[in-house]
Amino acid sequence: MNTLLAMVISYLIGSIPFGVMVARTKGINIMEHGSGNIGTTNVWRNLGPGYGLLVLILDASKGLIAVLVGRHFGGIETELLAAFSALCGHSWSVFLRFKGGKIVATGAGVILAISPLVTLVALVVLLTTLAISRYVSLSSMMAALSLPITMAVLGMDKLYIIFSCILVVFVIYKHRANIKKIFDGSEYKVVRSRRK
Repeated sequence: MNTLLAMVISYLIGSIPFGVMVARTKGINIMEHGSGNIGTTNVWRNLGPGYGLLVLILDASKGLIAVLVGRHFGGIETELLAAFSALCGHSWSVFLRFKGGKIVATGAGVILAISPLVTLVALVVLLTTLAISRYVSLSSMMAALSLPITMAVLGMDKLYIIFSCILVVFVIYKHRANIKKIFDGSEYKVVRSRRK
């Protein structure tokens, strides 16, 4: 019962569409602009870095809180089920007719709560890939791929490693359209700033 309660609470927390809510303060329906995604990248492109970072922090907090909720109600299994529920909530929000985002920010919050060191390694991988490729989507996927590797190297509990593998599959699945665009050359690239 405690595990189920933790999952329900975490799903509802994950379902809060912060990207939509933040964009509405500017009179914009973010789901009708850019890629239509409710996450950090689309908000950043349409409203600017300040709003994008705000959505990043808020979405990440959902994952972090879900892990804490799981820990309150049980052990590692409950913690990870709660985290997965938050990811599902973000991706298929009950408040958006089961539409949502790509879980990267919320997933980052989950991993931060589990291991700051693993999060740091993933961030380095993300920034390095972004600097080389300029693809946010590819950078997100590479960061996700680093998670089970880093956890295995650090000798973390196998349940965390299994969860991170599931997270990798989840992230790649949510970015399947981006993968197609990368191959056909139509994926959005971050523009490098030019020094005057």
